[in-house]
Amino acid sequence: MNETTQTQDSLRSEARIAHGALHRLRQDLFVGAFAFRPLPPLEDAKISRWVPWLPERLRHWSRWLPHVTVGFFTAFVLLVELASSGPGPLHGMVAAGFALLVAAPPMLTLFRPVGAFWLSLLAFAVGAFAEADSSYASLFGNGAFPTHVVVMVLVVLRTRPRLAMEMWLVTFAAAAVLTVLTGTDAGDVPPVAVFCGVILISAAAVRAWREERRQVVKTQTVTEEERTRRTLLEERALIARELHDVVAHHMSVIAIQAEAAPYRVKDTPPELATSFATIRENAVAALAELRRILGVVRSADPDAFAESDPEAPQPTLGHLDSLLDSVRGAGLTVEAVVTGSPRPLPQGVELSAYRIVQEGLSNALRHSPGADARVEISYVLGGLGVRIVNGAPSRLAKPSPGAGHGVLGMRERVQMLGGEMTADHMEDGGFEVAAFIPVANTTGETKAGGARA
Repeated sequence: MNETTQTQDSLRSEARIAHGALHRLRQDLFVGAFAFRPLPPLEDAKISRWVPWLPERLRHWSRWLPHVTVGFFTAFVLLVELASSGPGPLHGMVAAGFALLVAAPPMLTLFRPVGAFWLSLLAFAVGAFAEADSSYASLFGNGAFPTHVVVMVLVVLRTRPRLAMEMWLVTFAAAAVLTVLTGTDAGDVPPVAVFCGVILISAAAVRAWREERRQVVKTQTVTEEERTRRTLLEERALIARELHDVVAHHMSVIAIQAEAAPYRVKDTPPELATSFATIRENAVAALAELRRILGVVRSADPDAFAESDPEAPQPTLGHLDSLLDSVRGAGLTVEAVVTGSPRPLPQGVELSAYRIVQEGLSNALRHSPGADARVEISYVLGGLGVRIVNGAPSRLAKPSPGAGHGVLGMRERVQMLGGEMTADHMEDGGFEVAAFIPVANTTGETKAGGARA
């Protein structure tokens, strides 16, 4: 009983496998066999990588090299078939029609690859019947079969590897039928089948390798995009934490002043006291909401020269000297130049400027060992200019997995404040980061302007 059950299960399994194979064969070779699938031109990046020495105009036209190659092969097959037609079963207009039937499938592979296979198989069958009555009759003796092999290779390279086995099975199943119908010798079918199998397996291996390589490149691209996105989110989280500290400080001051204001005025009107109480309540509520939303991003600062105390006040340009001392202690020779009249700036602007200088000097330490650096802070009308320049490295830099992410964070800070930033290599091998952060007139600026006047 158990043996009978096992036999039935084995038969069902084999039936499912056979049904699946027939279903794939139908999907690959019959459903949408003549669907329009044009071969796109080669990518400019590939052409530039393969033949960088070609002029730009020739590189543009070389994108169509596969199409031109197939076109030349089609013309060659047509000429050979026309030249080989003579006295015999195929001559005159019939020979010209047969030559077109043989030569059309290679060109058709550029647009309808599976349909080209069927048309080529038809040409092979027609040639087999035409040569059946000749004294040197051979199933593979006419020129249609070599062209059919080339067509199968092109179809495999254009579609998927498994079509190699499917087309091989269909072709030599048709060859077996043709040997019976035409009465030709079947002795040469096995060696030709083996030879064609080797060719098609090689083409399938090339196609599979190309697909695998394309998938690897796609995966690497997605991974790099995901890494960049994650770095951007981490940088935004860090900026949010710092802004949380800045805004929370000001909101706390508002709440404290609103609470103390009624006690500074004798006989405070009830309406005024109520207004101050409302201001304090709104400030406390906003502060609680701010801490609830942004407090989750409080984490250790990943920068090399960040403060060790997460509750410490956020740095400003007034802390620039201590930052320079830190990087000098790390081995970087750096000088700082301040132009213009220093004036109070919004705390967010000062914090962002400090972080830009910090990241620029960190990049100089990582990527330009042995080079000198220069920091320029410019207080100009309407904003603040920051420039960090370092020279060419005097020795080989160690690989840095975070290359480019610091620049991304600096750019995010500047764009958040409505400014502009450039970061690029210089002709002497150094690197320059330049940023301008717009600053509206503040009370401090007005007072300073009044004093100078």
